[in-house]
Amino acid sequence: MGFERRTVLTALAFALTTGCARAKSSAKSMDGLMLDPALWQGYKARFLAPEGRIVDNGNGGVGHSEGQGYGMALAQAAGDSAAFDVMARWTAQTLLRKDMALHSWRYTPGRADPVADPNNATDGDLLIAWALLMAGRRWGKADYLQQSAAVRGAVAQKLIVQRHGFTLLLPGLVGFAKADRVIVNPSYYVWPAIDAFARLEPRVWGPLAADGLKILKAARFGPSGLPADWLDIKGKGVVEPAEGRDPVFGFEGIRVPLYCLMSGRRSACDSIARYWLALVRAGRPLPAWVNVVTGETAPYALSAGATAIAGRLLNRNLPAAAADQDYYAATLGLMNQMRI
Repeated sequence: MGFERRTVLTALAFALTTGCARAKSSAKSMDGLMLDPALWQGYKARFLAPEGRIVDNGNGGVGHSEGQGYGMALAQAAGDSAAFDVMARWTAQTLLRKDMALHSWRYTPGRADPVADPNNATDGDLLIAWALLMAGRRWGKADYLQQSAAVRGAVAQKLIVQRHGFTLLLPGLVGFAKADRVIVNPSYYVWPAIDAFARLEPRVWGPLAADGLKILKAARFGPSGLPADWLDIKGKGVVEPAEGRDPVFGFEGIRVPLYCLMSGRRSACDSIARYWLALVRAGRPLPAWVNVVTGETAPYALSAGATAIAGRLLNRNLPAAAADQDYYAATLGLMNQMRI
């Protein structure tokens, strides 16, 4: 791909300083996150295609950079190097752009051009870079460390911006930096990944982490005090629900407490916890989405995976209506099972 020589040399130096001896086979990664291999095997059987693509069965069988990142992170935590290798290979060969170390966000099988939209999804890139970093350390693979460094460098160069008094993470290359505002998505802040990167490059990722928490604290809207899935950052420190999008805390926002829990930031989601706890105490189901302006709620409950996240946040065992059948809900549940 013609990555910058300095980036590659930095990655190689890091690989040497962290040690490239092969780790003993176990379900625990060097970054401390582990997953029951049996849970991963069940997930793999349902969603991993032979070529190495995670299949989104709830969305027409497409693939995503997000799905590849999740799959790679889960495989690494479960100690499945063979599955990780095939996913990493497919991801690099199919989604990695030729002009920069970012990944096109969507793969649609059966089309003449299955990767028609070159735009990236930044959460997918963060997940992929994080998984590659963990795998490179765990299995002593310098090429994975190099690839992780290249993706991190591209995100830092192209997608971390200074606007309106904040260091911000653009959700993608195109369509989010407007003349008067920047659109951000709190669930794209993959906190365990950002923390891992900040330990390597604190000047780049430290300010992003600090301002991400400020934005999350400011994004407490309406009587529920919940963040919207999409936010506008405008003016000096002004945070509002994004124009032209439903102001809901919903399918994307559920990842905010997930990543907070995975990174030891439970207190950053205290408003979400209060909202859910009030419903639990009232004997009411937790809705799949909430309009943070009007208070309107979905007529159906959270998925089982999302319910497990809520239960973890509340330190309660919450019953779910049914087992998850689709990729996204199942992924939430499995990510929530990753532990130190």
